[in-house]
Amino acid sequence: MPALSGEPFPVAARAGLQDAQLRRNLAKATSTIRAKRAGVVAELPDWAELRAAGAAIKDAVLADLGTHLLRLEANLVARGTTVHWARDAAEASRVVTDLVAATGSNEVIKVKSMATAEIGLNDALAAAGVKAIETDLAELIVQLADDRPSHILVPAIHKGRAEIRDLFRREMPGVDPDLTDDPRALAEAAREYLRHKFTTVDVAVSGANFAVADTGSLVVVESEGNGRMCLTLPRTLISVVGIEKLVPAWQDLEVFLQLLPRSSTGERMNPYTSVWTGPTEGQTAHVVLVDNGRAATLSDPQGRAALRCIRCSACLNSCPVYERTGGHAYGSVYPGPIGAVLSPQLTGVEHNRTLPFASSLCGVCYDVCPVAIDIPSMLVHLREEVTRVNGRTAESAAMRAVAWAMSDAGRWRRLLRAGRLGRALGRRRDRIGRLPPPLSAWTDARDLPRPPRQTFSDWWESR
Repeated sequence: MPALSGEPFPVAARAGLQDAQLRRNLAKATSTIRAKRAGVVAELPDWAELRAAGAAIKDAVLADLGTHLLRLEANLVARGTTVHWARDAAEASRVVTDLVAATGSNEVIKVKSMATAEIGLNDALAAAGVKAIETDLAELIVQLADDRPSHILVPAIHKGRAEIRDLFRREMPGVDPDLTDDPRALAEAAREYLRHKFTTVDVAVSGANFAVADTGSLVVVESEGNGRMCLTLPRTLISVVGIEKLVPAWQDLEVFLQLLPRSSTGERMNPYTSVWTGPTEGQTAHVVLVDNGRAATLSDPQGRAALRCIRCSACLNSCPVYERTGGHAYGSVYPGPIGAVLSPQLTGVEHNRTLPFASSLCGVCYDVCPVAIDIPSMLVHLREEVTRVNGRTAESAAMRAVAWAMSDAGRWRRLLRAGRLGRALGRRRDRIGRLPPPLSAWTDARDLPRPPRQTFSDWWESR
């Protein structure tokens, strides 16, 4: 996953915590989306049943993924689509780059896609002399700023209107130099810029929210209509699809097209739901099915449920850690709680050791997930995997020492009594503000209660 940054989460998070404007932007946006989501979810008396159905459908697909993939491939081919398989990001990018090169085009227009971001497609195309133009408004903003997305649903959530206005004035060809920061004016400026691209670029790249195995259909849901323009106007359409995006049958969409819009944008339905089964008239269609760590994730019984994810971002909008640090701190195209469990599995925990610890384990991400991914339990599992990969550390040595002491009542009683010596570190307060290194890493972020004068066991025995 080439989009990873080199900084561990605790280091990267400090920048977000110190950015007051970022925190204000995030707090306002996430609280607004949370409130909208809560309202439309409350309208459905069978929300719990829908959620359970979504989880069950996804689990059934994952339990027999190979069969569903072969059926999808057969139905795609039968309807005139060429299917390509890619084991990793490099192979997927190479397939797409070769397909674009074969058309002779030096530009492509893109539908918002997490899969293409995951494989680093824009960089691969640029290296081949092809310019990728994002058509989703938020993705376009991030691209013009030479920035990285910080949210699954709202990639430019970290930018304010004034920043966007200045960016458009500076980077968007033909924009009105007196452009204001009124949202309608900003949207109109982007619309005029993109309209020319829609009518002149012959190659489009998309992802897919869902792939229906028994019909060979692909589904994209969006709010702006740009995706529909990309899917229909260009003469060549290339869709990059993660192998976990399958649903077995057409009727399964009835569940997910209720779960997804309510969980993502707080709407009863998406403004634009595009479904295509094979290329349009005069169009050539390709689908690239991407593994890139998904098979390895599937092999872990305790981690595979992360592949249920339908990229709604409800966990991000509810997470207190994400709201304070922002998405860039996660160093991955998948930020927030789902990124903390999905990214380490796709890359291997040895390449992503700090993300499983980027959580307070409060559990709200599980409560709001529309497909009931138990992210807190998965985080604990991945923390154990990180500990296994790291081998013996000072922390693990300390835990073994405590386990040895607790295995004997006499040893444990003596250790508790010895703990009273810690009162000297907090003489003037009821807490210890700072411990000496390396224990200072704990007290830098937390207060440690001052040990009592008498242990409970001693108190009990004295009475």
